[in-house]
Amino acid sequence: VSGGQEELGGAAAPARYVLGVDVGSTAVKCHVYDRVAAVRGSSCRKVESLYPRPGWVELDPEVLWSQFIGVIKEAVQAAGLHMRQVAGLGISTQRATFITWHKKTGKPFHNFISWQDLRSAELVNSWNRSLLLKVIHVIFTMLHFLTGNDRYLAPSFLTFSTHQTSMKLSWVFKNIPEVTAKKNNCCFGTVDTWLLYRLTKGSVYATDYSNASSTGIFEPFTKCWNPTLSNLLSIPMSVYPPVKDTSFNFGSTDSEIFGVSVPIMSLVADQQSAMFGECCFHPGDVKLTMGTGGFWNINTGGNLYASKRDLYPLIGWKIGDEVVYITEGCMSDIGNAIKWAQDINLFTNVDETAEMARSIADSQGVCFVPGFQVSANDPCLCASFMGLKPTTSRNHLVRAILESVAFRNKQLYDTIVKKVHIPLQTVRADGGVSNNSFVMQMTSDLINKKIEKPANTDMSSLGAAFLAGLASGLWTDKEQLKKLRRIEAVFEPQKDLEEYRPAMDTWMQAVKRSLH
Repeated sequence: VSGGQEELGGAAAPARYVLGVDVGSTAVKCHVYDRVAAVRGSSCRKVESLYPRPGWVELDPEVLWSQFIGVIKEAVQAAGLHMRQVAGLGISTQRATFITWHKKTGKPFHNFISWQDLRSAELVNSWNRSLLLKVIHVIFTMLHFLTGNDRYLAPSFLTFSTHQTSMKLSWVFKNIPEVTAKKNNCCFGTVDTWLLYRLTKGSVYATDYSNASSTGIFEPFTKCWNPTLSNLLSIPMSVYPPVKDTSFNFGSTDSEIFGVSVPIMSLVADQQSAMFGECCFHPGDVKLTMGTGGFWNINTGGNLYASKRDLYPLIGWKIGDEVVYITEGCMSDIGNAIKWAQDINLFTNVDETAEMARSIADSQGVCFVPGFQVSANDPCLCASFMGLKPTTSRNHLVRAILESVAFRNKQLYDTIVKKVHIPLQTVRADGGVSNNSFVMQMTSDLINKKIEKPANTDMSSLGAAFLAGLASGLWTDKEQLKKLRRIEAVFEPQKDLEEYRPAMDTWMQAVKRSLH
């Protein structure tokens, strides 16, 4: 071994490693994986959000680029490897965060606008109250009734939210004169598209099906950018990137960036990536991510399930002829509620929280309603504690926060069971909060189902690496990937649901009081 590079007769050893980079809302992480999917080196840098005005959330593209390149170099160095030994790079990214830039110069017209950004709130409200939207609902309701085709179901109850890329992109075309003036030379891209463009010095402009379907402007049934919606919102169709497979040779990085060219072998949205990392390859497989927010995803195979409330259909991934659809339900304020509790000194170390919650018999009627982030269903939802008493201690407050996560998990699980008519398999959990044994056990009890926790909870990185490894030939097929799964713990139901019923009923009342 010389200078971190394995040598054989003076030549570098064959490329036996893949990189999985996860560009999340709070951190950029890179892991180096070997053939058995063991982590050989890793690096992490905190993502700094910008808040230029109340409700606006942005990311500086140059800072994000520097962090992205930095974690890759640091992780490869930590693994004691040379970039020549990397067979492929897989990139998982936060969804619906986007930027626009000049097609010829590559210069951004503005910062990244985050999925958390609220600048389109007035536009959203005006559209949701509009007569035109009501007419659209009637037309598509009739089409769905006459044809029975689920393709017409989603537009029949279409409502806009501030989380969607569509409304914020419409806002950009209405409010940034330079974008409007240069619309024929304007490129739109989510984080994955922009990173790909930068990595290839502008020679490759593309996204994948999972990221495209997560913008709200891409039609999952037809697998095309939606011309009707784009026309309604005055967004030119020319701004959208071509859409490629999720596991695909997108080209190679410019050799100046890392010293050698590295093949870019996958682009994937973070929740879909975590699902792939959990090996949820079959219809009925369920993935629960509990990170900053919480996401329930179920593999629905070749079928798209649209639902009027709480659930929405997405493309999980496309590999060759295989297109896998998923149905998703999300909840805000999981990890960030726990972090807030730490910031106000309810506890010192997050590892203490499960023990604090178990040290008391119950929360003594104290309820926590998460609502720091704007809810798609109610922008006025108020985050709150209810039922406080003179005897309420830190332990009661912490337990109430953890219980709120489990109760919300139960709500979304019940919605999935009711709306998605596929027998559900074992639930596989990941994300930082899946390390909390109290939340995991209580969720297992409430849904009366086994929950598996992997040895490595950074599933978005692993999923991107798996997809890159398939495209680069490091792994041959998904059956081989299944054998690489490592489970650290399995939580099985221990208590009857009825034991939780009084506490959950009280929590539901607290949620109702916090609405509007």
